[in-house]
Amino acid sequence: MVKREVIGAHYGLRDWLAQRVTAVVMTVYTLAFVAALAGMPQLDFASWKALWTQPWMRYATLLFLLSAFVHAWIGVRNILMDYVQHIGVRLPLYVAVILALVLYGAWSVQILWGL
Repeated sequence: MVKREVIGAHYGLRDWLAQRVTAVVMTVYTLAFVAALAGMPQLDFASWKALWTQPWMRYATLLFLLSAFVHAWIGVRNILMDYVQHIGVRLPLYVAVILALVLYGAWSVQILWGL
């Protein structure tokens, strides 16, 4: 009896689950952010700065951004796999997307911690 292996189909469930987990993380952050804004006595520069100087807000925002970048990478990668057939075109697009996401991540850290 010949045993057949399916190649290339093992990442579907993992990607689907990662998309859902990152979406939940982003939703929880959004609700917490809206609650933090609603709890501010007034929306002025001092209140805004006080919110962003708290470590929990910086770490929560970093977690949100990392989740957004992973979410974006999985979505864009799957779109490119489905619609860009030529590997000579798809590979540079992968590199461009990864480079952009890494640069956005570095920029986000610079903004959050003022490096």
